[in-house]
Amino acid sequence: MDTERVLAWPFQDVVQTYTASDTMFYALSVGVGLGTEPLDEYQLRHVYESELMTLPTQAVVLGHPGPWGADPSLGIDGPRVLYAQQHARLYRPLPAAGTVRAREKVVALVDKGHDKGALMVLERRIVDHNSGEPLATLQATVMCRGDGGSGVAVGVIAPPSALPVRAPDRRVEMPTLLGQALLYRLNGDMNPIHADPALARRLGFERPILHGLCSYAIAGRALIDLWCNHDAMRLRSLGARFTAPLYPGETLVIESWRDGERLWFRGLCKERGVKVLDSGTAEITILQGDQP
Repeated sequence: MDTERVLAWPFQDVVQTYTASDTMFYALSVGVGLGTEPLDEYQLRHVYESELMTLPTQAVVLGHPGPWGADPSLGIDGPRVLYAQQHARLYRPLPAAGTVRAREKVVALVDKGHDKGALMVLERRIVDHNSGEPLATLQATVMCRGDGGSGVAVGVIAPPSALPVRAPDRRVEMPTLLGQALLYRLNGDMNPIHADPALARRLGFERPILHGLCSYAIAGRALIDLWCNHDAMRLRSLGARFTAPLYPGETLVIESWRDGERLWFRGLCKERGVKVLDSGTAEITILQGDQP
């Protein structure tokens, strides 16, 4: 990896227009309205154009700069890059349709050793294209497993948040669909590991895996239902580490804790007993009458 070139990469503004259909598709792709329960008013508001509301996690699929890391001049070992963590801070509800402008930048690059690779933190700021009003700030951490040994140490990698040591306050099971990765990839992440069985097996998986950002969004839905009375507008931030893949069709169990406006959570695969999300944190708006 050419670390100097990576740190100085000339990202350009990305302007993206999305429609109400895009918003409804995103909600469907993360399981809204596709479960076994009858469609209720809380799900319908995200998949029906009448008074349509956007899920806050949709921010992670807006304004992406494209596969810039595949540029040969950077020397990044692309096939060995692993998505490690995602955090989103929402400043206001995303419009159901609109045009956004986003700019990405590398804010940290820290070598972990020749055998471990390097951690890279990417920050994306998203604003309303017409007004310039801030909508969200995203931070994604990726592990470049084939690019260790440079000794670079630029920026700070925040340590993972520790979960409370008591039993979870609330818990919910969130089923996924066998074909969910085929839906979610149409939001823009077309990595064949989520669709091609032969490729998935060559990379050590029994079959195509679900996108980490899909599991992340399902966790966000769970917290909205558990702690926000199904009101997605009350979720102000969401972060989590990706510790293992979830396979489409498995059940994501979200265990969560609350202290005032602060939440912690983790996600477990019910069928295999594997932790797939860890060190999860969120902030919510508390309303009068909320149960502790």
